[in-house]
Amino acid sequence: MRLPVLELDDGTILTESIAICRYFEELQPEPQLFGTSALGKAKVEMWQRRLELNLMMPVAQVFRHIHPAMVEWEIPQVPEWGEVNKPKAIEFLHILDKELASREFAAGDDYSVADITGMIAIDFMKPARIAVPDELTHVKRWHQALKARPSAEA
Repeated sequence: MRLPVLELDDGTILTESIAICRYFEELQPEPQLFGTSALGKAKVEMWQRRLELNLMMPVAQVFRHIHPAMVEWEIPQVPEWGEVNKPKAIEFLHILDKELASREFAAGDDYSVADITGMIAIDFMKPARIAVPDELTHVKRWHQALKARPSAEA
């Protein structure tokens, strides 16, 4: 079993970040992190998946296949695979930057789980040794705003 893991009082084990987030949202529905209307929920799901698959996954592959700390976790490490994923992350950040030019958050006007995934992915870029290009001003603004939220300290 891999992280994250949430063990409930009755011994039930939940894994996977989004499953755990959905569980907590059912217990504490405000603020809604998975959208409100049918369209809002679809947009959050769309951007959550885009950020997870097109940013978080490539960044994770870079880290797992290149960083020396992962040599015992990722067997075998394939440094070439890590290198191949660097431009994939940067390419997606260019797409995201264009989208963020017209809105505050990843999926629209409201903070959502997609923003959390994006923030974590960008934070994870540092140990993966990938820099956000300077010209991506909207991504940088968005990330700074997310990091300034009190919940980012948790």
